[in-house]
Amino acid sequence: MADIGSTLREARMRARIDMSEVEARTKIRAKYLRAIENEEWDLLPGPIYAKSFLRTYGDYLGLDSRMLIDEFKRRYEHPAVTDQRPIAALGRERERRARPPRMPAWAPVGIAVAVVVVLLFIVGIASQPGSAPSAARRPHHTARHHQRPRPTSVRPAAPRSVTLQLTPTGTVYVCLVNGRGTKLIDERTFTVGQPIPVERAGRLLLTLGNASVRMKVNGKLVPVAPSAQPIRLLMTPSAVTHIPLSQAPTCP
Repeated sequence: MADIGSTLREARMRARIDMSEVEARTKIRAKYLRAIENEEWDLLPGPIYAKSFLRTYGDYLGLDSRMLIDEFKRRYEHPAVTDQRPIAALGRERERRARPPRMPAWAPVGIAVAVVVVLLFIVGIASQPGSAPSAARRPHHTARHHQRPRPTSVRPAAPRSVTLQLTPTGTVYVCLVNGRGTKLIDERTFTVGQPIPVERAGRLLLTLGNASVRMKVNGKLVPVAPSAQPIRLLMTPSAVTHIPLSQAPTCP
């Protein structure tokens, strides 16, 4: 068979196909196509890419790509070193790897001596006078050392903001202002079943037309005492306080 590169180049030129067209159709970069035609295989990413490019390029030109790849393998790929070894040599090598390492002849004797030394050491410590009585004379001290420390209670951190949740139990007027004077609920009237938005701020000033409301502050139920006049409450993270209607910020 002629050279692989010249075979591809002649087929491309007979078909009058430009290299740029081959690049566009095969998605193989032009520099790799030129390297294949010039048989500069070291410019390709590797043998696997070379065979893949040969298959794609040959199929595009209508050539026998399998024959091109076989020719590439015959000329440029060499068998691995392990493939050249005799079968018997490979079998002996596998057998050597499968055998466990042999224990030296002196190993059992050394293990027995080590066991005897350890036993004599343990017996010598147990037979020393005063060791057991001294431990018996100090039972309370030993108990103190093993006494577990009592767990300390950790108090939850105080809240830094106020979360207000209102549920109307009748028709009620609501006006809610935060500490900066911004109206969060702007003078609205709510009826039973109508949701009131939950608001949160560092400081809240609440004005109610009456006590027809169920109020929770930071998740805790706070009763609202009935009153003949509108009710104004100042809420901080630590307390809920009744204040005069004239205290700012006010709802007009």
